[in-house]
Amino acid sequence: MSKKVAVVTGGAGFLGSHLCDRMMAEGMRVVCIDNLLTGNINNISHLFGNEDFQFIKHDVTNYIHVPGPVDYILHFASPASPIDYLKLPIQTLKVGSLGTHKVLGLAKEKNARFLLASTSEVYGDPNIHPQTENYWGNVNPIGPRGVYDEAKRFGEAITMAYHRYHKVQTRIVRIFNTYGPRMRVDDGRALPTFLSQALRGEDLTVFGDGSQTRSFCFVDDLVNGIFKLLLSDETDPVNIGNPSEITIKEFAEELLKLTNSGSKIIYKELPEDDPKIRQPDITRARMILNWEPKIDRKEGLRITLDYFRSVIQ
Repeated sequence: MSKKVAVVTGGAGFLGSHLCDRMMAEGMRVVCIDNLLTGNINNISHLFGNEDFQFIKHDVTNYIHVPGPVDYILHFASPASPIDYLKLPIQTLKVGSLGTHKVLGLAKEKNARFLLASTSEVYGDPNIHPQTENYWGNVNPIGPRGVYDEAKRFGEAITMAYHRYHKVQTRIVRIFNTYGPRMRVDDGRALPTFLSQALRGEDLTVFGDGSQTRSFCFVDDLVNGIFKLLLSDETDPVNIGNPSEITIKEFAEELLKLTNSGSKIIYKELPEDDPKIRQPDITRARMILNWEPKIDRKEGLRITLDYFRSVIQ
């Protein structure tokens, strides 16, 4: 019996590379596609030489050719941190629109199941808390963050259009804040920024007064949820994240204690449209996928800290 084939776009990125590992561990052949705009070849270098792994350097906003059968496509190609999508606004919009269109075309051609990596950012700066999948969001389409928020919202819309019109098997995961090994130390998000600053003996930069909240999910838990969703029959979006909520100020203090750093916390102006609250309602994931996070933040942060120590000189 031939092995199933999974295509992972953005497969050299933080989440994409962990998904490549998971698909390989499940006995699949994996085709990783990435243009390395924000991905890192080191994230997948351990897979080179494995006959069941193939890397294709390619921009998915252009026509995609993958020879032979394909069973699953996981579309994770996109700049995903504020520092990236604010620096690469056009590329972010293109990969969320043209790229998603091209990848859905490949899914239609191959009769493959397609999973879209969407995001909690589709909820914008939410007016309900915690956020449920049937909340339509509070998004500023012309603000600086709109390039990412609207790219993902369009991605969801075209995914559902391909499901309804072309009968493509589609799945949509709305990913909340995730952390773990292979995060870029310079990606601008709270956790890598705080860890990098603490390990370098720099002051930790908190934006606003630090009262805004986030909910952090360890990458292994997230990948488990994504894999369960991929194999499920659920076509509506599903939140995958950890509902354990913490303020950014408390989180910075937690990381100072974890790293035994003597650094101080300094405060800067809150960026435009930065969400004040972020917490997933994972009722749907619990009921449909029998999924919830298992790794507590203390353990996940210890593993992540070990990784950051290995890459920060």
